[in-house]
Amino acid sequence: MLVLLHYIMFKIGNIILKNCVVLAPLAGITDLPFRLICKRFGPALVCTEMISSYGLVCTHKETSKIAILSAEEKPVSAQIFGSNPGIMAEAAKIIEASGADIIDLNFGCSVKKVLKGNCGSALLKDISLMKSIVIAVTAAVKIPVTVKMRSGCDNNHIVAVQAAVACQEAGAAAITIHPRTTSQQFKGMADWNIIKEVKQAVKIPVIGNGDIKTGLDAQKMLETTGCDGIMIGRAVLGNPWILKKIITFLETGQRQPPPTAKERLDMIAEHARMIIEYKGEEDGALQMRKFALWYVKGLPNACGLRERFSKATSLNDYITIVNESYSQA
Repeated sequence: MLVLLHYIMFKIGNIILKNCVVLAPLAGITDLPFRLICKRFGPALVCTEMISSYGLVCTHKETSKIAILSAEEKPVSAQIFGSNPGIMAEAAKIIEASGADIIDLNFGCSVKKVLKGNCGSALLKDISLMKSIVIAVTAAVKIPVTVKMRSGCDNNHIVAVQAAVACQEAGAAAITIHPRTTSQQFKGMADWNIIKEVKQAVKIPVIGNGDIKTGLDAQKMLETTGCDGIMIGRAVLGNPWILKKIITFLETGQRQPPPTAKERLDMIAEHARMIIEYKGEEDGALQMRKFALWYVKGLPNACGLRERFSKATSLNDYITIVNESYSQA
C-alpha cells in the first residue's frame, strides 16, 4: 500500500512520534480522563483542550486544573491561546514546568468569545502578531512549539501558506492545518488542497486535520496532501476506538469491526468512574452526560438511554443504568 510509505514515525523537534495519528485538542472534551482513555487506542500524541494563557498566568483555579498532565499520557501536547506575546510566553513556561512535551499555539478556534479577545483564528488577520507570539514562546521554552491554524478568516482571505511560512520562520516545529475558514466553523467540506499547499511551502512537519472519519479517509489525506501526520477531532466523540481502527488500517489495510454494545456500555461506566474521580461527583457526573450521550449513539434503545443518562447525577446512577442495559446489549 502506498500509504505505508507515509506511515512512519516522524519528529516534532526532538520528540519522536511512533505513528502519524494525533488526538486533536477539543475544548471541553480532551480533559485528562478522556486523554488517558484515548491513549489506550494508540495515538502517537494526545493534546489538551485549549488553555487560556491569561488564566494560567493569573493562576485561575479552573484554568490551572485543565493544565494538569499525567506521565501515563506522554508524549502530550498542551495547547494555549491568547493574543499577548508576553503572557503567552509566561504561560508556556508554566506548561513546560508541568511536564508537557510540546506546546501548541491555538490560531484556529472559531468560537465567538475567543474571537472577541483577538485570539484563536482571529489572529489570521494579523500574521505579524502571530509571528511575534511564536517568537516569544519559542524563546521562552526549550520544548518544541507547534501551531494549529485554520485556512483563513473567510474564502476571500485564505492565508494558510503565508501564515505557515511566517510561523516556520519564527521557530515553530510543526504546523497543523484545519482547512476550513473561521466563517465556515465546521460546515462544508475541509479543503485538503490547502494542506498540500502548506506542506509544499514549509520544511517542518505538517499535520492535516478535517473530515477524517475512517481509515480510508486517513489514507487519502496522507496520499493526496503529503502531510506527515493526521489529527482526529470530532470523530472520536463517543468513539475513541476509531483511533485504533485508523492506525490498524494504515499499518495493515485491515478494517476492524465497530465496538460492541457491551464495549460501549463498559466504557461509559469506566469513563464515569475516571471523570468523577478527577472532577468530583457533582461536576464529574454532570460533565459525563455529554460523553454518555455520544457513547450510546446507535445502541438498542438509544433514545431511552439518552433520557436516563441526561438525568444522571452520581456515579451510582451511571453504573445502575449500565448494569440494567446489559440485557439489551
